[in-house]
Amino acid sequence: MSQYDFDLIVIGGGPAGESAAMSAAKHEQRVAIVIPEEEIGGACTHKGTIPSKALRAAVSSQIRFNSNPMVKHIKSSEVLHYADLTENLASIINKQVKMRSKFYLRNDVTIFEGHAAFSDANTLAISHQGGPVKKVTSKKIMIATGSRPYHPDDIDFSHSRVYDSDSILSMQHNPRKIIIYGAGVIGCEYASIFAGLGIKVDLVNNRDRLLEFLDDEISDALSYHLIAQGVIIRHRESFQTFDADDKQVTMYLASGKRITADALLWCNGRTGNTDALQLDAIGLNANHRGQLEVDQQYQTAVENVYAVGDVIGWPSLASAAYNQGSTASTNAIGTDPLNFVDDVPTGIYTLPEISSVGQTERELTDAKVPYEVGRAFFKDTARGQISGQKEGMLKLLFHLDSYELLGIHCFGAEATEIIHIGQAILKQENHGNDIRYFVNTTFNYPTMAEAYRIAALNGLNRTGY
Repeated sequence: MSQYDFDLIVIGGGPAGESAAMSAAKHEQRVAIVIPEEEIGGACTHKGTIPSKALRAAVSSQIRFNSNPMVKHIKSSEVLHYADLTENLASIINKQVKMRSKFYLRNDVTIFEGHAAFSDANTLAISHQGGPVKKVTSKKIMIATGSRPYHPDDIDFSHSRVYDSDSILSMQHNPRKIIIYGAGVIGCEYASIFAGLGIKVDLVNNRDRLLEFLDDEISDALSYHLIAQGVIIRHRESFQTFDADDKQVTMYLASGKRITADALLWCNGRTGNTDALQLDAIGLNANHRGQLEVDQQYQTAVENVYAVGDVIGWPSLASAAYNQGSTASTNAIGTDPLNFVDDVPTGIYTLPEISSVGQTERELTDAKVPYEVGRAFFKDTARGQISGQKEGMLKLLFHLDSYELLGIHCFGAEATEIIHIGQAILKQENHGNDIRYFVNTTFNYPTMAEAYRIAALNGLNRTGY
């Protein structure tokens, strides 16, 4: 009989926590998960990925309808309001919760509703709505508590016109103009959503260009498209202070500029949810953003305590979190150890989408790697013309001598889907990674996937192949 109540307890029910719990349960471990009341699925399901992408999909559908020449004879006098689009979010969230609840039931995972704090390295104190504290023990503990929007002390987030990336989903009024402070992934996604609704956007960026981790050409394409939608992008700017009243908000920038709008969306960073875990009880420290440091097995400085997902920082993606959870779980219980998750495609749900995997032109140039570029513009593909996709491009980077695929960068409709075709080839070993695969393979016609053949031919023609 084990001295512990469980083999693994997971704190947090987002993608990382769910994956960790399911993986351990399928290896016949005694597993429990601690989830705040009515938050199965974590912030990903309730406040982040699922509702924001559902909102984006609604705006995208409206834009495609309005721009489709086949329905130009249909006119509507109705104005599309932001609040109208958010009405359907609850039903989508409920579907996700019901589905994920069945996962735990089917795999015999014990669910504790409440908040967990460490008593010692093997004991958690779980509190629930002021009721009695329940103490449970486990051989291993996994921290997967996720993150929340960063709130600087000098911003009044209780004001009715001030939002973060969580609270913006419940905004009830329809602003004519909005300031978005922070031009990271979330800021750019919301800038394109609001611009798609015809709302004027001031996007304040404290860096030299948008999303500097992207290939320069893709970053430029995003900037161009946002500007074409009417977004004012303010680079190299930093926040100084702001005022807000019942009618408007005014942001003062360090450069002396003053921007006025109907609402402010603060998108400048996130904080790991570790402050309530009583980490000092086990001698574990989080950094200034509430994040935990882990090794290649996702183990913290405390031997039996692991951490995964947003709470460990980069890459802070739901896709990566799923893999991190299963990897850390198998490492923790000692079965089939898996590798550290470090090869993650970028998926950015702006309008249009952006997705990348592999190296950028700047990285290859700095490393002095001889490469060539192949491009396919969606406006030149049959499927793009049929579906009215005027914007978009697939870009392939490959080695000039070996034809090895080095990087794939896509801007346009369905980019986050299209990228995986190239990713599959990029990951091949034993000479399987070769851009010539795309010209020797038959693609369905007309499809967006055909862009791979077009881009490969474009690049190979440059080499004299």
